[in-house]
Amino acid sequence: MKPSNQSNAEDRAVSPVIGVILMVAITVILAAVIGTFVLGLGDQLGDTAPQASFTIDDNSTQTINITKTGGQSLDAGDLVLSVDGERVNSSFPGDTWETGERKEITKVDDAESPADWNSGEATVRIIHDPSGNAIFERTWDFS
Repeated sequence: MKPSNQSNAEDRAVSPVIGVILMVAITVILAAVIGTFVLGLGDQLGDTAPQASFTIDDNSTQTINITKTGGQSLDAGDLVLSVDGERVNSSFPGDTWETGERKEITKVDDAESPADWNSGEATVRIIHDPSGNAIFERTWDFS
């Protein structure tokens, strides 16, 4: 039989080791969470671009007609049209953009008069402004 004080010494030695391991684990987890938000990575978690598909049709030298052909409903205010890297100064009309809806965007100059797109081929993009991601990109001939 073991002496009673030897058994107590072994039992007491386990408790501090487990306590130290738990404290280290909690400290590492807290440091990772705080570090993620301090570095700004936590802000980007919710800003993902929506999924949608579009077609371009019946354009003129001043107007682009884009039809949403699929995907989730979009907040039109979150979308920006870019033609050859230049953001268009008019926004998408309406509040939401549902599948099957067609939006007509007319380019205007500084005096709010219709203006022509550059003639020839141009890259047309729809950019989801909160995430900064292009959700649609197509080359279109405006000539």
